[in-house]
Parts: sequence; C-alpha cells; structure tokens
Amino acid sequence: MCISDTALEWLTLSLLPQIGSATLCRLAGRYSTPSSLTRKVGSDPDINPRLAQILTDPALRRTAEKQVERQVELLRCTGVSLTCHNAPDYPARLHALADFPVLLFYRGDIAPLAGPAVALVGSRAATGYGRDVGYRLAAGLARRGITVVSGVAAGIDGAAHSGALSAGGFTAGVLGCGIDVVYPHAHEKLYHEIADKGVLISEYPCGTRPDGFRFPARNRIISGLVQGVVVVEATLKSGSLITARLALDQGREVFAVPGRVDSAKSAGTHRMLQQGAHLVQSADDIVRELDLCTADVDSDRNPHQVTGETSADEQCIMDCLDVYPIDIDTIMRVSGLEMSRVLDLLLQLELQGLVRQRPGQLYEKVMLM
Repeated sequence: MCISDTALEWLTLSLLPQIGSATLCRLAGRYSTPSSLTRKVGSDPDINPRLAQILTDPALRRTAEKQVERQVELLRCTGVSLTCHNAPDYPARLHALADFPVLLFYRGDIAPLAGPAVALVGSRAATGYGRDVGYRLAAGLARRGITVVSGVAAGIDGAAHSGALSAGGFTAGVLGCGIDVVYPHAHEKLYHEIADKGVLISEYPCGTRPDGFRFPARNRIISGLVQGVVVVEATLKSGSLITARLALDQGREVFAVPGRVDSAKSAGTHRMLQQGAHLVQSADDIVRELDLCTADVDSDRNPHQVTGETSADEQCIMDCLDVYPIDIDTIMRVSGLEMSRVLDLLLQLELQGLVRQRPGQLYEKVMLM
C-alpha cells in the first residue's frame, strides 16, 4: 500500500473539527495542496476567522495527525488504499462534480472505473420482480464489459452487484460508512466478493459508522462515477430518486424500469418515466442510449430459445410461460402435453436456468437481459 504525502495532508485537514466534506471540497478547489493552503490561510479573505483559527491551531493539528497515524495503520491492516482528487488513480468522472470527494478510500481495483460504467439502484425492500430485474440487467451489462456501480445496500443494490459478479464482470460498491465496516451485516459475503473481484469505495475514514445522513451524500458518488443511472424499483419517497436527481444535475442519463401499475414499489419509477426518464427493458436499451463501446454479445438471439434433442417440446413449454407465474394445469392445457411430460420438461428447463418454480407449484419464465 502506497499513500502519497498530499493525500495524508488532506486527510489531516479532514480530521480537524468542523471540516466536513463540503468545506474540504471548497478548499481543495482553491488550493492545489494543503501546504499552499496553510501558507496563505491568513491572507485569504474567503476563509473566515473561525475556519482560519481551526486550520492553524497547533494543538488541533497534532490531534489530527495522531488520528492520521491510526488511520494509516488501519489501512495497512485491512488492505485499503487512499487517494485524493489530484492523484492519477482518482476516477476522472468525479472531477466534474461541484461537490467532488477530495479523498477516496478504496479496496480492490479502481482502474476499471475509467471505462464504461452504469449505476443500478432501487428499493431496499425490493419485490422478487425487482431483484430479478436488477440481477439480470447487471449481468447483461457485465457481459458487455460495463462496470456496474451500486451502493451494497439490501434489495436492488445487492441484486445488481450479485448479477454483475455472476457474469464474471466488474462491480463497484460505494459505501455510506468506513470501508472497514460491513453494512448491512447480511451482505458480509457479498462485501468480500466485491473487494476481491471489483472495488469498494468510501469517502469516509475507517471506523465511520453507517449513520443515516451519510447515504444521501454517498449517492452523488454513485451517480458521479457513471454515464447513466438506472432505477429498477422505487417508491415515491425512495432514496433512489435522490440518486436520479443528482444524476440529472451532473448531466448523466437517467433510466427507469417499469413495474406493475398497482405496485407502490414501482410508483417512483413510473413517475420518472412520466417525467422523461428512458424506459429500460434490457441491457441493450441502456447501451444504445449511452452509445457505449461494449464487448460483443449476440443480442439477436432469442434468450428463451432452447436447443437440444427435445427442443421442440421445451420450446412449447417456454411459449406457455410468462414472467408472471402460472400453474401446472394451465401449462398442460395450453401445451397439450401430459402432466408427467410437463413436469419432466419443467425440471430440464429449471436446470438450464430458463424457468423458476415459485411457491404453490407455480412456474415462471426467467428474464434474460
């Protein structure tokens, strides 16, 4: 692990009292290094006397420097790296933000964020439909070589990260806490998998707890890292709509996935569509709108077209199914096949990942994107 002296100096300033991310960003926008700031702090009319006192107080500086020493030790122990806004490894898209994070802690490989990237966000209390769509969209984007960015939260975020990883792709998780804090605890396995195969990012020092106010703040980083933001499922008061508004303010494209018209979980995305968000049915919709250069994927192939010796009967079953679950009796009636044959075919299609069984012996077609 290598941390530049400049990054450590900015970290020291960030640990002084009353120096929040907005103040640090304003100072970093005016001064190339903390050293140049310290030299001119007394003569800068835009720095008020109280702030100037904090920046030049020797006792406060010594306390902050001790905290930096503890942070560096934590970074070494946890394999976390630290970069700052003017370092070569800092993601270039974040430079355009008016409130860019001066410091970024990260664990994993940050370099792929220079390539095409799309954010997938949505409800923490997602429906099965929402999780399935998030997973499949993320997998489809990852197969095309696009980085999937999300917030490691429950629901849509977790499904998006898992979908990208399942396709062997790269995913970035932006945290609303210290990078050494696993939150939510149920995502501990996913957290470590993202760190191993993608990257975890936070603007907060190690040990920072996941306080509620930090999550809206981290959303600007999620939208800032990407070229487009996809909201998969959201209520009218969902935090995902904050990310969408930030994306618009940052000049990013915004997409929404439609849901059931009677579902409150999709009311937010439907409102977005009414206000002009791009409607998403597949990963190709996103790729085309953003005009991304991607890996070759056979998008003309029918994703539910099966092959093999029994493909005619299997295709007959697939033609009977929809994304809404139906029962065995309906499948038998529409297909004209005997129950034993239908059950055998459904099992084969489940093994191929094309069909999923729901409680009550209901079956549905798996969406492939």
